[in-house]
Amino acid sequence: MLYDRTRLRAAAAQRGDQGFDQVKVRLNVSRATAYRLWTGRGEPRARTAAAVHREYGLHAHELVEQVSA
Repeated sequence: MLYDRTRLRAAAAQRGDQGFDQVKVRLNVSRATAYRLWTGRGEPRARTAAAVHREYGLHAHELVEQVSA
């Protein structure tokens, strides 16, 4: 499974967040964490995934893409 940033970006846009700095504030995470999530360079850990669910309504399983072997 791979983290799919497009779902987070779409959910953020629906809430009016257009960049990682706005995601940082809404999720109460570091700028580095928000940047990694926004650019797809890292997947959310449990605490961040919980914040994504709370703020954007996305469950952790919705943030990953199934990859066939």
